[in-house]
Amino acid sequence: MFAVIKTGGKQYRVAQNDIVAVERLEGEAGDAVSFDSVLMMADGVGAGAIEGALVKGEILEQKRSAKVLILKKKRRKHYRRRAGHRQYQTVVKITEILGAAAASKAS
Repeated sequence: MFAVIKTGGKQYRVAQNDIVAVERLEGEAGDAVSFDSVLMMADGVGAGAIEGALVKGEILEQKRSAKVLILKKKRRKHYRRRAGHRQYQTVVKITEILGAAAASKAS
């Protein structure tokens, strides 16, 4: 079974025991996290978010992504600028995918 979750303005296709690097979430390593914005599951498609569906995970680490270089240049004007950016990320291990019925029982 898989699910499509939305977090940090992006969508991720996840299955149980997947390890996913998402936009930074609050918490420390070992904390539990849950994603309630489930857009799709293997057995059904929702219009927007599926009501009551839940994906649970565990934070493995907080880290920064690889550096992305930004270059600016104007030809024949001796203008060159170089900058770099590293985005903060949270590495999450998906522990459980609950449908609407199972999530309401777990609550």
